[in-house]
Parts: sequence; structure tokens; C-alpha cells
Amino acid sequence: MSDLSYVQSVVLGVVEGLTEFLPVSSTAHLTIAEKLMGLQVDAPEVTAYTAIIQLGAIAATLVYFFRDILRLVVAWGRGLVGAEARRHHDYALAWAVIVGSIPVAVVGFALKKVIEGPLRSLWVIAVALILWSGVMWLAEMRHAKLLRESGERGEGTVSVRDGLVIGLVQCFALIPGVSRSGATISAGLFRGIDRVTATRLSFFLSIPALTAAGLYEGATTDLSNLGVGQMGLGIVVAFVVAFASIAWLLRFVATNTLMPFVWYRIALGSVLIVTLATGLITAT
Repeated sequence: MSDLSYVQSVVLGVVEGLTEFLPVSSTAHLTIAEKLMGLQVDAPEVTAYTAIIQLGAIAATLVYFFRDILRLVVAWGRGLVGAEARRHHDYALAWAVIVGSIPVAVVGFALKKVIEGPLRSLWVIAVALILWSGVMWLAEMRHAKLLRESGERGEGTVSVRDGLVIGLVQCFALIPGVSRSGATISAGLFRGIDRVTATRLSFFLSIPALTAAGLYEGATTDLSNLGVGQMGLGIVVAFVVAFASIAWLLRFVATNTLMPFVWYRIALGSVLIVTLATGLITAT
């Protein structure tokens, strides 16, 4: 991994920043990019590098949503010491994010070797891209039905139960190809939450999950083997691209469904299956 060039670092940073928050699976796109660049996709160093450059995307989330995050932290702190503050919806929303972050941390740690080993296969990614597209389609159908029957729920109605349900569904995103944002946004739509709120909640839930993953890899991996300069460049590029991606996605979901992403995922998964079946590329 120390032979990773600065050009490759830029490519991986762009891919990470562009796909981390879109419901298309950043792991799938990073794995494909790494494979095309001749890297061993299931090597520990490659897996660690993928997790660490996510810190750039997380930094973009922290900057973009700084005021919202500060608001939730303050509301949570006030709610811990005052009964009146606990009636504010921001207190419940803060707990929803906290509770929703626990399942993926527990499952991710327990299945770490499986996730970074056998599941780092392009066959797994191809199948997951297609199958989870069906879940996203069902989520849109369910959301449309709820919209006709009872209307959408906004951010002020998000409960701790919503956070737990969405957090449990987020565990499916540990399977490469599913997409963390695709899982969490879909879960939000199933719960009747409006698309923008579901997307914002997806961003909030990404902060603990991706930060923990990146810091864990950084603490347990020999960073000198990764190429410190290359890694730093990848993080910076991921930050810049992710910031723009966040702004674009929030504008997109305000007036559009997830269906364009569904068709894209199906197309990408199908192309992967064909290339794997014909031997044009190998799965790992």
C-alpha cells in the first residue's frame, strides 16, 4: 500500500467524497476503483485506507451541519438536567441519533473480520447493489402510500423509536454494496419521515459510525505502511468533494425520489455480474 501514488489517492478521495452520502454504496465504488487500479481489495492495508479517508467525508458533515449538531448537543445536555428541556423535540432527536448509532457499532465490531474478509468480494457487492435497490423501491412505494393516507412526518416528530429502527436497518450497510445512506434513508421513508428529514438523519447517524471506524483503523494500523502523505491527500480530497455532495443531495431529495439511484444501482450491479461471469475481472 506504500506504493500508492498521489494520483491514486486523489482518485480514491474523489470516489469516497462523491459516493459516501449518495445511496449508491461508497464501499462498492471504492472497491471497484481499487480493483481497477490493481490493488488487492481485501488486503488489511487497503481496507484500513478506505476507512481512514472516510474521516474527510465526516469532517465535511461536521462543518456543513455544525449549527445543527451544536443545537442537538446543547438540547441533549439541557434535557439531562431539566425536565422542561426534555419536552423539546431536539432532545428526542439527539437521543434518536445516539440510540440509532449503537447497533451498527456492536454488529460492526463483532463481524469485523467477516466484513473486511469474505464480504469484500465484487460478487457480494454486485448482488447487494441489485437486491437493496428493491428495498429502496419498496421504501418509495410505502412512502407514497403514507403520504396519500396521513401525510409526511417532519424533523420535529422524529422519536427515539425511529432512531432505533433506522439504526438497526443501518446494520445491513455493513454488507458492501448495500449503502449506509441507502439503508438509513429507506428506513426513514418506511417510517413515514419526509425525504429531506430522512436524509438529514442519515447524515447525523453517519458521524458516530464512520468516525469510530476511521479512528479505530487509524489506531490499529501501521500508518507508515499506508503512505502518510497519500492518506492525508485522500482525506482532504474526500472532504472537499463530500461537502459539495452533501449540498447537492439535500437539494435533490427535496424535489425528487430515490428512483434514479435505484436504476443506477441495478445497472452497475448488472455490469459487475457480467464482467465477473465472463472473467474480465476477478472478485477479489
